[in-house]
Amino acid sequence: MKRAKIYIPSKTAMQSGKGKQKKWILEFYTKDTKINPLMGWESSTDTLDEVVLKFSTKEQAIDYARNNNISFTVIEPKERKFTIKSYADNFIKN
Repeated sequence: MKRAKIYIPSKTAMQSGKGKQKKWILEFYTKDTKINPLMGWESSTDTLDEVVLKFSTKEQAIDYARNNNISFTVIEPKERKFTIKSYADNFIKN
């Protein structure tokens, strides 16, 4: 049976905004990865490793997985917490 994870990708260190964090991604787990003895690269005979499906909502991704008999796990995004402080707080000793 095919297994997949559904998640929103986190932003990279080079991004400051949240522009690419709107799409939900369905990505398959890879089976039987091996190390290529000649080059030392990781390789696999599983072609589903290259398939990444993007959806507008989490519900669409879940419906697609259920309709195609794909067992899945949903990874919820973590809530960001903002600490609001003034610029002067950088210079005040506690």
